Amino acid sequence: MPEENYNVIHPTAVIESSAKIGNNVKVGPFCYIGHDVVLGDDCILESHVAIKGPSTIGKANHFFQFASIGEACQDKKYQGEATQLIVGDHNVFREGCSVHRGTVQDQGKTIIGSHNLFMNTTHVAHDVVIGNHTIFASGAQAAGHVHVGDWAILGGMTGVHQFVHIGAHAFCGGGSIVLKDVPPYLMVHGAPCVPAGINSEGLKRRGFSSEALLEIRRAYKEVYRKGLTVAEALAALQDKSNEVPELKLFTDFIANASRGIVR
Repeated sequence: MPEENYNVIHPTAVIESSAKIGNNVKVGPFCYIGHDVVLGDDCILESHVAIKGPSTIGKANHFFQFASIGEACQDKKYQGEATQLIVGDHNVFREGCSVHRGTVQDQGKTIIGSHNLFMNTTHVAHDVVIGNHTIFASGAQAAGHVHVGDWAILGGMTGVHQFVHIGAHAFCGGGSIVLKDVPPYLMVHGAPCVPAGINSEGLKRRGFSSEALLEIRRAYKEVYRKGLTVAEALAALQDKSNEVPELKLFTDFIANASRGIVR
């Protein structure tokens, strides 16, 4: 027999006929779920949440009051094309968070992974791609086409420029203005931001071995402390990066940084 649906929908909520709602979903007062929204099982919408489509939302996501999810983007080139928002599972979107759909000038999709926390008044613009387990602290803003890797943290009021890539496990201190790509594992701060070492404590918490941490610290010194060009530093790290997967993530990111890296 099919699983029984135990949704709790407040009578003031509005759900369009083309929306698809999973099981065990809570929709609070004055929420709006628009056309072409797919909302997965076990999601919670507190009050005054708006989700517009086309959007596909996974399971067990929690939306707090006045979150605006899947709205058309603010890019002036946008002309109403049917772009998308895709969200994974177990994300938290706190008060006043806004997430916009993509544009046809990019891949047409804004993509958010799973287990991410978006604190109050954070913003995810069009065509942004976010991995898993990231944290956007209060007021952090990602402009269009930004990519954010797994486990990255954006401190409060951080602003990330269009097309910038932030690597996995990076940490951007509060109030950072990020104009260049931030390699994996780095801590940065300032406006514009500058490197401030390796996010060692975060890496230890995530189970990185002491050997991998040592190689990452050595690689940081090659890139940032010896006065080498990026090409020279990458050449010096090539052999070791082929042996250490954690280091290869660092060097591959730098080699492919289209905007250049923070220096």
